[in-house]
This record gives sequence, C-alpha cells and structure tokens, in this order.
Amino acid sequence: MDLNFSAEDIAFRDEVKAFLKENWTDQDRKDMGNGLSMDHDMPVRWHRKLAAKGWAAPNWPLELGGCPWTSTQKYIFDIETANANCPRLISFGLNLVAPVLYTFGNEEQQKKYLPSILSGDTWWCQGYSEPGAGSDLAGLSTRAELSDDGTHYVVNGQKTWTSTARYADMIFCLVRTDPTAKIKQQGISFLLIDMKTPGITVKPISTLDGQQHVNDTFFDNVKVPVENRIGEENMGWTYAKLLLTHERTGIAGVARSKNRLSELKIVASAEPTGTGQAPLIEEPTFRAKISQIEIDLMALEITDLRTLAGVQKGGAPGPESSILKVRGTEIQQAIAELFLESAGYYCQPFVQDTHWGSYEGEMIGADYSTSTALQYFSTRPATVYGGSSEVQRNIISKAVLGLKFK
Repeated sequence: MDLNFSAEDIAFRDEVKAFLKENWTDQDRKDMGNGLSMDHDMPVRWHRKLAAKGWAAPNWPLELGGCPWTSTQKYIFDIETANANCPRLISFGLNLVAPVLYTFGNEEQQKKYLPSILSGDTWWCQGYSEPGAGSDLAGLSTRAELSDDGTHYVVNGQKTWTSTARYADMIFCLVRTDPTAKIKQQGISFLLIDMKTPGITVKPISTLDGQQHVNDTFFDNVKVPVENRIGEENMGWTYAKLLLTHERTGIAGVARSKNRLSELKIVASAEPTGTGQAPLIEEPTFRAKISQIEIDLMALEITDLRTLAGVQKGGAPGPESSILKVRGTEIQQAIAELFLESAGYYCQPFVQDTHWGSYEGEMIGADYSTSTALQYFSTRPATVYGGSSEVQRNIISKAVLGLKFK
C-alpha cells in the first residue's frame, strides 16, 4: 500500500480544507465546546452540511450515495475533520444500520430508510445491550412474539446503555423470536422500530462524565409491523455480526487520537515539571510515555488503512476490526490519562464540582484543565462498549490466531 500522497490526494486535501474553512464556522466551534456537553443537534447540523456536499457516507456504495474516494482520501478526510475538531457524525444510522439495510434489507426497506439516513433527517439509536446481556449479547431476553394474523410483532423487554435514545426517531433492535432455540445465537431477529410507537419509555442514565448520553429503553407490548424485520426471522445474529464489525472499526478513532496526541504535546510543552525547572515534555518518564503512545498509534493507523483498503475493494471489515477496537480504545484512554497527569491538581475542582462541565467558580490553571477530568471519565467505558476488550481478544484468538477453546 502506497502511503505517499499523489497530486490528486493533495488536491483533495486542499478541497477538504477549503470546505471546512467555509462551512465549519466560529459559531460552530463555540457550540461544539469540549465535545462532551454540546447541543445534541450539533452533529445533525454538521451531517446535513456534509450531505449537501455529498460527503456524508464515504463508505456506502456509490450507487446509494457513497463517495468515490480512495482509502487514502478517506484517511485525509478523517485527519482534516479531526484537526478542525468537527463533531463525529452519529454513527448508528450511517455506519451501523445502513450497511445492514443495503446488504440484507429488501428493496422496499432500502428505499424507505436509506435516503433519510443519508440526508440526516432520521436519527437512529441501537437496541442491543440489556441489563443481563452486555458483552454476552447473545444472552438477550427482549421478546418479540408474532401476532396470530402474522401482521406484527409484540415486543416486551428492556434495552440499556441506549446512546441518544431521547433524540432518536428510530431504533434497530435484536429481539428473541424463538425462545426454544437450543443455541442462544439462534432464535434472534433484527427489527426496525419507530421510537414514537406506544409502549416505548426512555429513561436517561447519568454517567461518570456527568452527562446523560445513554438511556434505559423499555418496551411494553410495542407493536412492530412484520415488514420492519430485516431478512429472515431468527437470523438476526447473522446481520448483527456484520453491524458489529463496522461499529468496532469506527470506535478505533485513529484520526481523533492523532489530534489529541498533538494537543497533548502542546500542553506538555507549556506545563512545568514538579520542580518547575523545565517543561513536562522534557521529563524522561513522561516523554517515554508519549513516545510509546505515538508508536502504538502509528501501528494502529497502518492496520486501519489496510482495513479501509480492503473495504474499498468491496470487502467488509473482518476480525481485524476487533484489533482496531482493542488497541484504539486503549490508546484513547492512555492519552486521556496523560492529559490528567499534565493537569495535576488543577483538574480536581472540576471532578468535585456537582455541575459537571459548567464550573462557575474562579478559573484555576490553564483553560484545558476545565475539561481534562471530563474527557478522562468519558474514555473509561470505551474498552467496554461495542464489545468489551475481553470479548474482542477471544474473537482475535479464534478468528485470527486459529486457537480453539474447550
């Protein structure tokens, strides 16, 4: 794989920079804030700007609205938008349910849902995890029973950690349609459910960073038309596996980590060591930590680019998505820890403050200190959501290394 930029790639990079200069405004940056407590419709506004340009879904097939970009150009786009601190697009529609729809959905479903996903007019959330089925997703118990006349399912149960559920128009759900199946991965179906359907209740959950990104979602005799089922009944696990590979690849966040690492170097160059004699970045132990993260991130970046190149040739992310997920989230956490180390005692008032993200007292320390603790806590679940690191290592052991377990 040639990593050198061609003349076309350089021209594309200039085009992206020009687009960002015109469309990512100072007001947008202000509304973005630290990215943790931004206005919930900020990603939607940004999505619609990208959709108008034809850049919202670079990984989709061209005939459905994807971009004719090479893997290098996708990489350039990710790097430039990360450097500009643009918001991540809400992935549940664009990058998760959309590949399931255009791979396994019927023509009617594709025509109904894909255009509004592409335009940003429909906000989706994901109904996978349950109180008793997180990383062991196949143990889910939410039931969907087919009506006597075969026209609809009646769904009962609870999903948890449902990101953005309070704002979502639709939810894609894994539900158990055959509780008698001998193997738990069998008997599961994939349903698309309108969040306005009677019987759905959403209750927010406060997390360590003081936000309410995630929710409990309850289903009480919710009627779902049978035409909202993707593919065959009881074959939902097959479709779910495709979706999870796309989710785990996206969680790696290579471009964002590169940008955060650059910011960390700037901070460490300005912060003194404990003795106050030299910048923190010149302290040997701290400098070694940064160097190790940079080495790990470079290795991850090459793996990510190889995955992108495979997708460009018509493939789908394979077990390498688990490698990306494990290492990507570990690197995110390591960078957040070094930011916390840089801030030192200055981050403590914001840990103790009861109004997370809106500290109203006298500012203490550098500006970046105000969000250091919040950023740190926001990265702690990264090695759990999307499938815990333990589960990912089992996948790598079996699918990549060929190991067998008794």
